[in-house]
Amino acid sequence: MTQQVSSQANSVRARKVLALIENSVSNKTALANIRDKAEDPFRILISTILSARTRDQVTEKVSDMLFSKYPDADSLAKANFSSVAKIVRPVNFYKGKTKKIIGASKLIVSKYRGVVPRTYEELLELPGVGRKTAGCVLVYGYKVSAIPVDVHVHRISNRIGLVKTKKPEDTEIALRELYDEKDWLAVNELFVSFGQTICLPVNPRCEICPVNFLCNYYAAKVN
Repeated sequence: MTQQVSSQANSVRARKVLALIENSVSNKTALANIRDKAEDPFRILISTILSARTRDQVTEKVSDMLFSKYPDADSLAKANFSSVAKIVRPVNFYKGKTKKIIGASKLIVSKYRGVVPRTYEELLELPGVGRKTAGCVLVYGYKVSAIPVDVHVHRISNRIGLVKTKKPEDTEIALRELYDEKDWLAVNELFVSFGQTICLPVNPRCEICPVNFLCNYYAAKVN
């Protein structure tokens, strides 16, 4: 009984944290902006692969340039490596990412007739796609309930004390248990925006944080 009460209390706290974050952030993530320009799962997939360890502004700019020349899986599957690499060069690890996005496009064309698959299992077969990328495709591309966990979501969830996990995969499982499925779609976008503006990786802006009174990190910092 005690464990059940504790779990319910943490879930209530988690929902309160999400609501407070929603009211405090106004910036949109690169993936949200790309989604708003064209609700295209292919563009979300490729942009997410490009986004790893790359600033949102760079991801968005490079994605726009890439899709102006290669708008779909068929055109990118046929693209020359050097031509694609030249476009995506501003992103970190651009050579490896070039190989991945061309490889993913080829598999989408050959196995899925040019349509990006919409299940975790199928998405994970694509080059360069892990659970986070697959989750982003489901959430931003297909509006399927999922919780993609990137470095921001993993860091913030543990820093506040909503979860106590070592790996993003474990964070995803824990957050699914904390939040109702109707809230899953919002978690990634809100936590990423929050992590880019307030709950920074280094020197978080605790003094202006709307959830500091619910945060384990802040409590330890001031006591």
